[in-house]
Amino acid sequence: MIGGSHVGEREGRRDVDERAEISTAKEAADNPLVLAFGRLQGAANRLEYLLGRALEEECGISHLMFEVLLILGRAEGAGLSMRAVAQEQVLTTGGATRLVDRMEAAGLVERAEDPGDRRGRLVRLTELGERTAVRASRVHVENIRRYFLAPLPAEDHDRFAEDLRILSHSARDVLPRLP
Repeated sequence: MIGGSHVGEREGRRDVDERAEISTAKEAADNPLVLAFGRLQGAANRLEYLLGRALEEECGISHLMFEVLLILGRAEGAGLSMRAVAQEQVLTTGGATRLVDRMEAAGLVERAEDPGDRRGRLVRLTELGERTAVRASRVHVENIRRYFLAPLPAEDHDRFAEDLRILSHSARDVLPRLP
């Protein structure tokens, strides 16, 4: 019965069966789902290292700083609150403040009065931050092509990008919002 309760029951039994099949560390290590996720995590970590190192060597910024430059570039206008920056990067507000402090000291961002909140401050790009975001994006795009897309068949690129978008949004939607 396709759309009925039997499908859900079968899936529930299959989940229990798969958990029951893992009774040794070897079986856990060889489980196809564990292996697939480990490969995803390993690829992400290695790519993060390669692409982050290139940004540091060629542009003098960390990958996290680059991400904040992109977030602020998307925001345009008056800028974003520290809370918004923290939520976009899944950082604590304290972590975001320390990062923005370093970026401000480097001349990449500035804090400005928040017209909607007398006590609030907004973070926005400086001219140097704008130029750095552009230069770093050129480096980043070239390295994404080299390390992320080139190893994959060209006909799979669009589907792969869409699958990653789905996974990212699914995980984002499950995470609690920062207070």
